[in-house]
Amino acid sequence: MNAKPKPELSPELLLAAYAEGYFPMGGHDGIHWYCPDPRGIIDLAAYGPSRSLRQIIKKSQFEISFNGNFVEVIHGCSVREETWISNEIIEAYTGLHKLGYAHSVETWEKGILVGGLYGVALGGAFFGESMFSKRTNASKIALHYLIDRLRNRGFILLDTQFLNPHLELLGGIEISREEYLAILRKAILLSCIFH
Repeated sequence: MNAKPKPELSPELLLAAYAEGYFPMGGHDGIHWYCPDPRGIIDLAAYGPSRSLRQIIKKSQFEISFNGNFVEVIHGCSVREETWISNEIIEAYTGLHKLGYAHSVETWEKGILVGGLYGVALGGAFFGESMFSKRTNASKIALHYLIDRLRNRGFILLDTQFLNPHLELLGGIEISREEYLAILRKAILLSCIFH
C-alpha cells in the first residue's frame, strides 16, 4: 500500500484525487492518501441480494432515504473505537455534500436513524467511504438500495476501497489497481446523476 501526505482537503483536491484513484484517510499525523492494490469493488452488474437480505427487504422493517441527513450519517460512521474519519474529513465531505458530490443513504426505523453510508459520486463512479449500523442489517439495507440506485442511473463503478469480510458477504471482490484504473477512466467520463 502506498500512502503519501497531501495538503488541505479542498473540494478541488478531493475530486482530482478520486479521478486519479486516490482517497484520503485521517490519522494521528494528519491526512494520508491511498491507492491500494488490489482494490475492493462491488460489481454492479453481478450483484444480487442474498436470500436472507431479500426476506429482510420484504418485511419492510426499515425506511430508506437518500441525502436525508448527511451530517448525522458521517458522524455515525465516525463513532467507533478506531476511526480514520477525523474532524477534517467530516468538514471536507460535508463541504462536498453541499456542492452535490458527496451523498448519503439513510436507514430509518420508526423515525430514528439506525444505519447508513456515505460516499462520493463522480461521473459514473461512486466511491463508498464508510457505513454504520445501530440495528442488525441496517447498513446492508442501505448498501442494497445504493446499488439499486446506481444501476438505475447508469453508474458502472462502485468502489469499496478495501475488501473486508463484511463487504465480501455483500458481493465485494478485489481487482488489480491497473484494472480498477481502467474502469475508473471510463466511469468518470459518464454523466450520471445520483440524486
